Amino acid sequence: MRALVLALLPSLALAAAPAPARRVTSLLVPMDPASEANAVQMEGYMNEALGNFAGFTVRKPEELFGLPGDPAAQSALERARKGYSESAAAFDKKEYDEAEAKVRATLKELNGAPSSMRGCSPLCESLALYAALLHLRGDVEEAKLVLIDLIAVSPTFELNPKRFSREFISLRVQVATGRTSLLRGSATVKSRPSGARVYVDGEMAGYTPVTIPTLAVGKHLLRIERPGFRQYGQLMEVTPDDVEVSTELVPTASYKAYDAQLDRVASEVSRGIAQANGVAGLGKSLGLERAMVGTVKASGEGNELILGYYDLRNGKKLGGRRVVLQGDEFGQLKAEMERMVNQMVNTSDGGAEKVVRSSDPLDNRGGTEDWGAEDRGGRTRSEEKKKKKADDPLDGVSGTEDW
Repeated sequence: MRALVLALLPSLALAAAPAPARRVTSLLVPMDPASEANAVQMEGYMNEALGNFAGFTVRKPEELFGLPGDPAAQSALERARKGYSESAAAFDKKEYDEAEAKVRATLKELNGAPSSMRGCSPLCESLALYAALLHLRGDVEEAKLVLIDLIAVSPTFELNPKRFSREFISLRVQVATGRTSLLRGSATVKSRPSGARVYVDGEMAGYTPVTIPTLAVGKHLLRIERPGFRQYGQLMEVTPDDVEVSTELVPTASYKAYDAQLDRVASEVSRGIAQANGVAGLGKSLGLERAMVGTVKASGEGNELILGYYDLRNGKKLGGRRVVLQGDEFGQLKAEMERMVNQMVNTSDGGAEKVVRSSDPLDNRGGTEDWGAEDRGGRTRSEEKKKKKADDPLDGVSGTEDW
């Protein structure tokens, strides 16, 4: 018996092995500059919806095209870290002239490092050290200006009482509660191409072009990211006047190769070709098996979306939709994209792909599903139909039927 079980184990293991997950993604081709930013956002919503299906492995744009950093910025950051360490050591030894020279050089390096920074270190520490040196030298007003920059980039940064004097820490509190620190400005960030993610002081602020209001005056860490392009960053100086930052992003080699195929792909999607060889070639180059591929074009009513669901192994179109999306003023765009993805995948695959169900019983319910079914008295119409006719001839009669 034991020998029989051992002999069957390999067969049982093979029978229980799950089917390999299909590599899928969403790719939208913007047909005009006005739809570039919306295309990136819609791609993200569709990828989220695809991620809810069992048997799919979603490849995000950053995985397909890369999200490389700036080597020059990374080198500048490494030099800045070393420079701050040396300046802090000199400060602790009370070698203030050497500490000031080194921290000035550190701050100069940090001007070229924001695209590689994921926090305010060592910028915050360097600003605090430089302000303390100015304060020791008697340049109180200059020290206040540096502290304004420190507070702008990190309002909660704490000064080390073991390193800094009580007078300097009090000056920082004075600046934080002063009139200048309460001033606000706005920044408009643009990029070519648009649709890049914008981070200010490490927080997501939207997609280019975007205007960020009510920023504290002073320096802020700005980082711009778009899959397939080199990351960009700068120390952005915000003033009470409007500030504008504009940059042209540098594409990667893989994105250039992808971009070269888009004209043919857009033509096949727009014409609704059932066997799209260009789409199949795109899937082969990206190592994908299924994809939502579409075009987006700005129109007077919103964004016209032509979307197809393709088997990229042979270019066969499995489903498609053509819709005009009215925008995202009330957050409805994500739900609309999710409905389209679910409908096309479930219809084209015969319902074989099962949507992962949430453990929350109220998930995907708006709370109004039963309103149309409910009648007066708390009874539903379905209950009324099932109810047997009563012996009372006046049952269900209100007396106003003939009025």
